[in-house]
Amino acid sequence: MPLVEVVVYALILRHAGCLMLQVQGLSVEVGGRLIVDDISFTVMPRDKVGLVGRNGAGKTSLFKVLGGAAESSGGKVLRKGGFGYLPQDPRIAGVLDTRMAVTHVLSGRQIDEQLDRIEKLRVAMEQEANERNVARYSKAQDEFATSGGYAAESEARSIMAGLGLSPTRMELPIGVLSGGERRRVELSRILFAGSDVLLLDEPTNHLDVDAKMWLLAFMRNYRGAMLVISHDLELLDEAITRVLHLDRPGEENLGNLVEYKGTYSQYKLSRRLDEERLVKQATLQTKEIARIQAVVDRFGAKATKAKMAHSKEKQIARLESQRVHVGAGDRQLKMKFPDPPSCGGTVLTATHMSKGYGGPPVFEDVSFDIGRGDRLLVLGLNGAGKTSLLRILAGETEANLGDFRYGHEVHVGYYAQEHDNLRTERNLLDNLRADVPPGVIYTETQLRAFLGMMGLSGDKVFQDSGTLSGGEKTKLALAMLMVGRNNLLLLDEPTNNLDPPSREAVAEALTGWKGSIVFVSHDTEFVEALAPTKVLLMPDGQVDYFNEDWLELVSLA
Repeated sequence: MPLVEVVVYALILRHAGCLMLQVQGLSVEVGGRLIVDDISFTVMPRDKVGLVGRNGAGKTSLFKVLGGAAESSGGKVLRKGGFGYLPQDPRIAGVLDTRMAVTHVLSGRQIDEQLDRIEKLRVAMEQEANERNVARYSKAQDEFATSGGYAAESEARSIMAGLGLSPTRMELPIGVLSGGERRRVELSRILFAGSDVLLLDEPTNHLDVDAKMWLLAFMRNYRGAMLVISHDLELLDEAITRVLHLDRPGEENLGNLVEYKGTYSQYKLSRRLDEERLVKQATLQTKEIARIQAVVDRFGAKATKAKMAHSKEKQIARLESQRVHVGAGDRQLKMKFPDPPSCGGTVLTATHMSKGYGGPPVFEDVSFDIGRGDRLLVLGLNGAGKTSLLRILAGETEANLGDFRYGHEVHVGYYAQEHDNLRTERNLLDNLRADVPPGVIYTETQLRAFLGMMGLSGDKVFQDSGTLSGGEKTKLALAMLMVGRNNLLLLDEPTNNLDPPSREAVAEALTGWKGSIVFVSHDTEFVEALAPTKVLLMPDGQVDYFNEDWLELVSLA
């Protein structure tokens, strides 16, 4: 039996009976604006539900309420059985930085506490090997083995391996792992916990091809109830059997949920037909309202016709209350990065750089240089030091050995994979203002135009950035790069959380930009569009000219 089936089979018995997620009259508010009101639905065992909708519709905000990470404005969320929630940006508490990765995964079933108790009893027995201490240690070990504790640790390691964590990385403290590895550890913990209901927000982020295939197999065989948000179309088509469409055409509209049975491909066909029908309905409503309004305008001033006009106004009000609002769908963004200021011919030189976090070096003796207009793709498996390298170049941390220097008049913009550079307690406009270089002045209208290019407009610009979805945070962070007047961009997975049209828009904007770029990406199409001039393979520091043969490694890295 394949490993993933063994892991899933171990969870099957936990899903017998009527375990579900039940939502009753739920209302969700973000930034003072109601995004859904009085919605209800039920997720039964073995239901695999995809929550879809346009970028910014409020999917992640709704998920936060369903997962218990945020309060609702009204209604109830009833969770039955074990419950697992993977947020879009999972943050493992800093106090756990010294905890081993595998220990954190074991905490999903409190097995870490049992192992800690056994270890304390062992130490006590070694310090004083009397009959009582030996008996307590032996009893604890026997109980742990009888309850399947040792088998559970093997299961936890199997899940971690399936998600691409090597045995050596499992033994490292969480604090030294990369952002992608920490996300894999948290996903492993949630899957290992054996929950009856899973809520997964963008679960394939940071996963290579092998890990994604393992996760897809797990999700297909999972016997509990599952809800998932994803821009990974393969996952949506392979793993789900039902779709909830969050229909919210614009920021000013109240959303509602529309249910579709079947796969994502079947949903797309049904949704297209529904949208065609809604467009026709909206057109007819507009024409009818205009026709009645013309009657009111014509006869409203005549005393003999005033009663009829008043009746027609009531009819208009009734039609307005029933009016269908049709959005523009996933509108293609129109981005443009400002032309880079001039700089010297050599943009960046790195010499014999090494980085470690108290244990073995993550990378060592890495040297490279890039010239004006060059595009350097940084490749490597998770944990190879890609993010650490970019953080060093951005001044967020320091190399243990070696050094780097920027060329003449080089101005650097940094996109952080985990959106660490966002000021979460400040609104979108304030985040942009804070990144405007000294001596450069933008009016509020100009700043709003930068945000508008990213699809962030209206009252959204006054919302605290910490309340944004992952996709919206990505768009804000990219808009912040636009105001920086940079000629070198450091980009760490800049297309994560974006839907396909937005990924294409970002690639198109950067393809035509004349500055230099150092970037990390798992997105093969994005890499191909940017056409790197060089490749830096981590952790070895090997530098090579880019060709299409490297694209295969992009999806595997």
